[in-house]
Amino acid sequence: MSLISTDIFEGDCQEILLGFPENYFDLIVTSPPYADRRKSTYGGIAPGEYVDWFLPRSAQMLRVLKSTGSFVLNIKEKAENGERHTYVLELILALRKQGWLWTEEYIWHKRNCYPGKWPNRFRDAWERCLHFTKQRQFKMNQKAVMVPMGDWAAARLKSLGKNDTVRYDSQVGSGFGKNIANWLGRDRAYPSNVLHFATECGNKNHSAAFPPALPEWFIKLLTDQGDMVLDPFAGSGTTLVAAKELGRNSVGIDLLPEYCAMAQKAVAQQEFVLNEPIQPNHENNPVEKNNGAHRKRNTSLPRKTA
Repeated sequence: MSLISTDIFEGDCQEILLGFPENYFDLIVTSPPYADRRKSTYGGIAPGEYVDWFLPRSAQMLRVLKSTGSFVLNIKEKAENGERHTYVLELILALRKQGWLWTEEYIWHKRNCYPGKWPNRFRDAWERCLHFTKQRQFKMNQKAVMVPMGDWAAARLKSLGKNDTVRYDSQVGSGFGKNIANWLGRDRAYPSNVLHFATECGNKNHSAAFPPALPEWFIKLLTDQGDMVLDPFAGSGTTLVAAKELGRNSVGIDLLPEYCAMAQKAVAQQEFVLNEPIQPNHENNPVEKNNGAHRKRNTSLPRKTA
């Protein structure tokens, strides 16, 4: 029986990742502390210093990610002195120079964004999910995230005209064309790069927990069962819980012991829900073998087989 492992490390991911070999992880999905945010917990990083702070950590992520892997970074620039800061844009350019390919940008539309009023802008209803890879060809399971076609298909495809059974160019001269008949017999379609998820509403005692649906979507899209997922800023453990629920191995790293304990508890609760016996699986973990000085919390259980 194949075991699924979840390992949680306390410390700075820049140091912890030194204990892992090259080409180890299939996916890195994370939401790091934003610039000048969460000062009471993580201390905060000034926007002007953010790129220099992040690059040594992303260098280790680049080293440990497989050539077919992906790195998804959930981040959002802040407004400062009446204008948006450019540190996220600067980080994108710096990561490209470091060797990353900026493959795609997904927009997380926060359906229940926090209300408010500002004199020169409206409330933030979206965040960036930046998709980086090491090469142009990478693992991507597009069918895993297909969405229902919707009610429009039943009515629109019920009676097809002559222009619906051939490629029909747009009448507005845009150059775009379509063949409506191609949708016959289909009940699912590929999604767009705008992801509509509500923010995390539950009290997780974490200052910036993101919703489980966000890492779940990327884990389904960019990994297979049994693959290895990394969250180098694990926080309350949302990514780790999602990975285990989907049958993926995972490693989480966080600087604060209280968040490591929180993540451990979240994974343990999920194990209880799955109603599977817990079996430790430490033998293949390179950090446990080579870097025992770092504090680690581990929990593993057999994967369910359908």
